Amino acid sequence: MQEMTVDELTQRLLTLDLLPQQELRAVLASFGTQNIDSETVIQTLVRRGLLTNYQLERLASGENTGFYFGDYRVLYLVGAGSFARVFRATHKTSGKVVAVKVLRGRYSESREMINQFVHEAELGMELRHPNIVPIYEVVSKDYLHFMVMDFIEGQTLRDYLKTRQNIEPKLATRIVTDICQGLDYASKRKLQHRDLKLSNVLLSSVGGKAMLVDFGLAALASLEPKKGEMPNQRAIDYAVLERISGGMKKDDPRSDIYFLGCIFYHLLTGVSPLVETRERTKRLDKNRFYQVKPIQIVFPKTPHAVSFVVNKAMSIDVEKRYQSASEMLADLLVASRRLEEGTANDETIAPTQIETGLAAKGNATGQKTRQHTILVVESDPEMQNIFREAFKRAGYRVLILSDPERAILRVTEDDIADLILIDAQFIGPQALLSFNQSVEDKRINHKPAILLLDEPQHKWAGAAKRDKTHLTIGMPISIKRIREVVAKLLEPEKNDEK
Repeated sequence: MQEMTVDELTQRLLTLDLLPQQELRAVLASFGTQNIDSETVIQTLVRRGLLTNYQLERLASGENTGFYFGDYRVLYLVGAGSFARVFRATHKTSGKVVAVKVLRGRYSESREMINQFVHEAELGMELRHPNIVPIYEVVSKDYLHFMVMDFIEGQTLRDYLKTRQNIEPKLATRIVTDICQGLDYASKRKLQHRDLKLSNVLLSSVGGKAMLVDFGLAALASLEPKKGEMPNQRAIDYAVLERISGGMKKDDPRSDIYFLGCIFYHLLTGVSPLVETRERTKRLDKNRFYQVKPIQIVFPKTPHAVSFVVNKAMSIDVEKRYQSASEMLADLLVASRRLEEGTANDETIAPTQIETGLAAKGNATGQKTRQHTILVVESDPEMQNIFREAFKRAGYRVLILSDPERAILRVTEDDIADLILIDAQFIGPQALLSFNQSVEDKRINHKPAILLLDEPQHKWAGAAKRDKTHLTIGMPISIKRIREVVAKLLEPEKNDEK
């Protein structure tokens, strides 16, 4: 730190807007009449969390910039990649903690890179899904270009795996299912990731949810790097894969499927399926893909239902690969359930073909001696309250869950409800998948189920597995009418007499 008086330090902190004046005065007042130096003040500020080491380092070097990006005060550097650096920051008025991803200075004169950065960030701003880190805004002005995202408390999947030899199948399958749900949502909006790797997946420290990052930078990986610079490694991998797979366009979603399979393989075995190298010539060698060792050889304990998903996702023949994230997601959900049941090693061609062989479980007669319980699967808080109050007034017990996959699992394992109502309006395609599971699974298909479809989702009715007790209802519809349908499904004899 350059030598300066307390007054000089105070003026510098205020000029740089690093601390509110009242907080700085409170710290200085805490010393009373003591004769203090600037170093003592700095140590106190750091100890109280009012000044970060990152800010201190910039102060020490005499820097006057880099403390703010727009309205966001930088706290510290989180990480750095080929195209951008990521900082933890807070909004100077609201105090909201965010992540700010800043395009590296060496690209600030490339109009192509800047335009692509902004374009992809704007596309990313349209994505709102539990398994995708949201982007709130993008700023591009003069030589400064950055996007503001949610800050996720946690770590990357790569860092998580470093502390473990590998990840047990149940957890690995759940993580990959999270990723696949994010991919499925984005793909339906015509946006592919194209940079899938362990470091682009964050694991939240709260609940362990997996979330995808860098949709906003995916296309940058395909742009030509400056002379002498190392191109994005995964961009090379995608290009080679698409060349050897044959007939694949650059934006083919099946490329993301392959590299999601690679992530699954890596989590289960602890080793990358592709030989890792930073040498461009070796990276371009198609034999890296042809020489992948089957997961059953690398990790013989891999359950059959899991290895099937990995192998299909990683098929070199693109026609034998999963054709969409939705297709892969269906098998992941089945594999996850088989792992819970302890039947994941049953010899079968595919996880989805196991369904018809499941043994019925619980009371299949549907007769209840207790008050009827309705499980409402709804992710919107306002709609949760509406359903809760409406069904309670009608005399039902009401359970609310926001995750359709876990809802079906709870019904299967714990027999917690007599009827399942799933609102697809805010949940999306996963609602349809879970509804179909409730019909296919012989352990719970004696329970009535209703799938509510918003107007743009009415076309999904054709893909729903419907019968007399498993219904789809198109919205808009009154809550009164929904209650009437529920009553008829739960007490058909009583309602037929009316």
